[in-house]
Amino acid sequence: MPAQANPNINLNLVLDQVAKDKGIERSVLVATLEDAMKTAAKKHFGQDRNLEAKYDVDKGVVELFQAITVVEEIVDPVQAVNQITIAEAHKKGMEVEQGDELVFQIFYRDEDAAEAKAQDDQYGDILRLKTFRRGFGRIAAQTAKQVILQRTRDAERENVFNEYKDRKNEIVTGIARRFERGNIIVDLGRAEAVLPVREQVPRETYRPGDRVQAYVLDVLRESKGPQIVLSRASVNLLTKLFEMEVPEIAEGIVVIEAAAREPGGRAKIAVSSRDSDVDPVGACVGMKGSRVQAVVQELRGEKIDIVPFDEDPASFVCSALAPAEVSRVIIDEANHAMELIVPDDQLSLAIGRRGQNVRLAAQLTGWKLDINSESRVREMREFANRSLGSLPGVNEMLIETLYAHGFRQAKDVAEASPEVLSQIPGLDPTRLPAMQESARKQMVDDAAELSRMDHEREAARIAEARRHPDELSQPERMARVRGLGEKTIEALIVSGYKTVEDIANEKDLQKLGDVPGVGIKKARQLKSAAENYLVEEAKLRVELNAERGVLPLSAAGSAEVAKSP
Repeated sequence: MPAQANPNINLNLVLDQVAKDKGIERSVLVATLEDAMKTAAKKHFGQDRNLEAKYDVDKGVVELFQAITVVEEIVDPVQAVNQITIAEAHKKGMEVEQGDELVFQIFYRDEDAAEAKAQDDQYGDILRLKTFRRGFGRIAAQTAKQVILQRTRDAERENVFNEYKDRKNEIVTGIARRFERGNIIVDLGRAEAVLPVREQVPRETYRPGDRVQAYVLDVLRESKGPQIVLSRASVNLLTKLFEMEVPEIAEGIVVIEAAAREPGGRAKIAVSSRDSDVDPVGACVGMKGSRVQAVVQELRGEKIDIVPFDEDPASFVCSALAPAEVSRVIIDEANHAMELIVPDDQLSLAIGRRGQNVRLAAQLTGWKLDINSESRVREMREFANRSLGSLPGVNEMLIETLYAHGFRQAKDVAEASPEVLSQIPGLDPTRLPAMQESARKQMVDDAAELSRMDHEREAARIAEARRHPDELSQPERMARVRGLGEKTIEALIVSGYKTVEDIANEKDLQKLGDVPGVGIKKARQLKSAAENYLVEEAKLRVELNAERGVLPLSAAGSAEVAKSP
């Protein structure tokens, strides 16, 4: 607004335009302008002057006034600028009394030069303004300009804050503009937002101009304007994306009961339906996986498991561990924990890469989960029989009771409080000290036995993993494919998929998905897992052949030719 530099400008048009365009009350602008003009005048004419600023609507200017009090005698030199004695007032022809207040307008505009000169001629010795008037017109105009600009900026910031504070917990889309110390500044159109490093997904990268869709984590009121904090790592981004893609969720027919996410890796959501005719999982997957794939694409390939919610905690946990199969569930209500027993070939699948599957299942269900294979459970039970059975007065029935109460070895008995032990049926409280003393001695032997068992288990695992592929039966080869359990293998064999190659070479995923217990989503996973297994198997075969001194077929043929006369 360059015209505001003119000290004689009529501010009515400016105030009306700003009030209309920026949605600011005109009275607020006027009050702000008066305060700013009063501050500028005090700074220019003197801080001790008793000045007031008043906006004149007819003229469209801010007028200044100084109040001077009539006194008998001026005592305080500091207040002399705001006081006049009765005697001096009478000399000026003023009919006043002590205590009266005289108000003088301060003329500072160029067009008021005549009034200013007349005032200086008559009251110059009282007001002492002549040397101060020069230049204040320009200062006043500049002050008005700055005030209106600042108030406009403040209003715009307030409008942005009010707009986005109601969009907290929603998804917004913007353009990545620049990077500041790892943070991404996103242009949302009317405002800029920040995507902090801590809310970014490690595997995602952006360049200036890239589209960014993110969750509004918070809207903060800052002195420099509202700060809109975005997130790409929040689990709420996952749920909001499903709300956008699945109409049944938006309508409340399908409900996301829980969600867990490791950004950039894997996520799980549990869904239920308010309508018995609507399959919640199918609604989220969509026709040929279209809906879930749209979410996966937005999350840059993050894998998503959709599981049905169940009021029964055990059933819910079993679904959350999918695609792994669970044999048995032991629930510990007191500690809100579950022990899950899975077939040996399902253990690694249940745990997941670096424990990801069981970790997400625990987050999704809210239960502490401990997973063991069936052979491991048998081994633990046999060890418990030996360890607990070595204690004095402990028979088979008491071993069963102790095991049912969570005692797995002598160490558990030794470290338990007598109060807890005395509550176990069949234990004689008078014999507890002797039993715990014996348990402390047994701990040493148990530690050595556990160490030996761990060593043997690891050696057996390595030996099994390095069995030559040619020594494995076809079902054994299939069991080594990630995601294949005994039941699924049986169903595949019955359906004609008798080798790993049959699965890897299947081009019709729908046909593979028609196998009982598989489905289109698992079919895609099994085909990929079978292809990966064949690559790893080929590497292992070459490595083991080299260790055994077995030459590849081509090399062996060359050697035979060389030997022939």
